[in-house]
Amino acid sequence: MAAFAAQVADDGFSKLQIFLQQLIDWGVNAGGRIIGAIIIFVVGRFLISLLRKMLARLLAKRHVDASIQSFVKSLVNILLTILLIIAVIGKLGVETTSFAALLASAGVAIGMALSGNLQNFAGGLIVLLFRPFKVGDWIESQGVSGTVREIQIFHTILTTADNKVIYIPNGALSSGTVTNYSREDTRRVDWVIGVEYGENYDKVESTVRRIISEDSRILNTPEPFVALHALDASSVNVVIRVWVKSGDYWGVYFDMNKKIYSVFNEEGIDFPFPQLTVHQAKD
Repeated sequence: MAAFAAQVADDGFSKLQIFLQQLIDWGVNAGGRIIGAIIIFVVGRFLISLLRKMLARLLAKRHVDASIQSFVKSLVNILLTILLIIAVIGKLGVETTSFAALLASAGVAIGMALSGNLQNFAGGLIVLLFRPFKVGDWIESQGVSGTVREIQIFHTILTTADNKVIYIPNGALSSGTVTNYSREDTRRVDWVIGVEYGENYDKVESTVRRIISEDSRILNTPEPFVALHALDASSVNVVIRVWVKSGDYWGVYFDMNKKIYSVFNEEGIDFPFPQLTVHQAKD
């Protein structure tokens, strides 16, 4: 009986040794795979960064448009990152063919979930193909305006006048209305100036034309336009239209406002303000 108990104990100890040995072997193998995956990830990120820099230098050397450069760099970065993730998963022991089959089987569901992003990707291609705007242009779309800083595969990045960064989906840009203020070399600046009733219109017009002629930024062709715009409730409105280079638009607009206000006061041309005349009946 004692010999049987000893035999059972020896068998249990042997099984425990075998289990521990298997556990150690599995730990060593798993640790090796994990360390290998970490090395692949670190080296892969370094190589991706290196390839991105090489691609950026190549595109810049070939003078590729900045809009295409930002799109291509964004696309290459995403593709290389996906390949790196697959390599890391493969090193961890996950069968990549099974992983690919899993991705393929989930493709429909992912496509439906990411339908908006796929639309934005297609929109980015349309923007690059038809080029309604490029990097550096000032545009207005989707209720916001700013300078195009970068065109990525899913979004276009704008920087507003007050230095805010706005991401607009490319799908909305490709299918919506986009106003490009930088596409043409010249722009028209408009003002509507109100003067009091009783002012001499010929004097007002000649004064405005003199102010216009003193600003060298205002183009002579097309010719500046000055006309009586409307007889409003409290003022006689004069419309002024001039053409300037696109880069001079806001400078001319604000400077002319200041100049007109100053010169009109010097010339005794009065600006109106809302008035209400009350007639009181006699008893």
